[in-house]
Amino acid sequence: MVVGVSGLVAGLLVGGVLLVTVLGSTLHRGAEDAATRTAASLAELIAADSLPDPLPVTGDDVRAQVIDGQGRVVAASLGADRLVPFLYPGERPPRGSDEPHSVYIDGQRIGVTGPVQVVAVEAGTPAEPRTVLVAKSLGDLVRAVDLLKHSLLIAYPLLVVLLAAIAWRVIGATLRPVETLRAGAQAITDGARADRLPLPASRDEIHRLAVTLNGMLARLEGARARQRAFVADAAHELRSPLTNLRTELEVAQRLGEAPDTEDLLADVRRLGGLVDDLLLLARSDDLAGRPDPVTGPVDVVALLAGIAARYPARVTLRPVAGAPWTVGDEAALDRVVANLVDNAVRHARSRVELAATLAGDQVEITVTDDGPGIPEADRERVFDRFTRLDDARARDAGGAGLGLSIVRELVARHGGTVTLDDAAPGLVATVRLPAAAIAEAGPETPQPRSVQTGLARPTTPAG
Repeated sequence: MVVGVSGLVAGLLVGGVLLVTVLGSTLHRGAEDAATRTAASLAELIAADSLPDPLPVTGDDVRAQVIDGQGRVVAASLGADRLVPFLYPGERPPRGSDEPHSVYIDGQRIGVTGPVQVVAVEAGTPAEPRTVLVAKSLGDLVRAVDLLKHSLLIAYPLLVVLLAAIAWRVIGATLRPVETLRAGAQAITDGARADRLPLPASRDEIHRLAVTLNGMLARLEGARARQRAFVADAAHELRSPLTNLRTELEVAQRLGEAPDTEDLLADVRRLGGLVDDLLLLARSDDLAGRPDPVTGPVDVVALLAGIAARYPARVTLRPVAGAPWTVGDEAALDRVVANLVDNAVRHARSRVELAATLAGDQVEITVTDDGPGIPEADRERVFDRFTRLDDARARDAGGAGLGLSIVRELVARHGGTVTLDDAAPGLVATVRLPAAAIAEAGPETPQPRSVQTGLARPTTPAG
């Protein structure tokens, strides 16, 4: 604000100086032109041998003389000296000069106040040379310029003060909402209370900025709430296997017997799987929806066949028509299908079916079981982290409620979707991924490859 006001003051100062300079120059040029025209008119009268005496001039501030070659006054206007020329010999133009000659003299020389501009024009013939002298008083001009200077000297400080006051009020009113936003932002703490910036009453850019910042704060608050819930749930889930390990070791220490390594290994596996799941979700949050930088072709049939082979007595792979391929991280897609199959096997009564098909430009992978299913109202909620239902799909076999969350994160990173639907009876999970056009099997067919993303096949139930 100070810089803006200083620039305005400097601009007014420069403008005032230019105004005085241009006005003075214009008035002097106008006076010279008027005197030159009068001198030219008298020169024409001399050429016509009709020069009157006294010489005709216009205005009380104009006086004229005509002098001969010896510098004697031969004609003069009313009020002009008839004995002494306006200009001394050294001030007169040389003979033969075609251009008007202008000289500034002191007005006291001709009996007037202030400076005087004298224009000299050559006239007559070589035999009878004449010089026309027209004196134009510049007193009124000087007084006008001085009046302007004095007016500006008086008005300039007042104008500067007035403009500074106006600028202070206007800029202050403009920046007051910004200061309110700054104070509101400074008052925001990292506590649990929901903080928002105050919205200005005006519907302008500042108001839109405040609305945008409040939206950002709301998103940050949501992310902070999810982070707190995630940390709390993770701590709760990690406490159970750690408590089991501690209890078994303390009991074995008190009894003086070797601990049951099978139970310890089961808890360690469960703990390791939970840590892997948490790291995977944290890595997904860091990616923030960005796809993995490296992917490759994935043979969906081979992927499903490998997973079905892990459950030879429980999972049936339906015949697949064609050769569906997709592009992505084979280890991540293996994790997706394995999590869905683990859930289906855990809750199925008798059968789990695994299938794949091409549907336009998408590959659809379905995992169907004949278990109790999931109510329609809960089918979206089960994808939240650490979510368990209170029915048959409640906490079991060490499940932490992260399996479906991992499925959705990995599928989204591959540009696909996952949905849960009723299988009557049971549940069908459908994964839709972008299809890839791969040539028929041959020596040039690209082989599916696993991208190193830190994913491993789950060794414990997905939850």
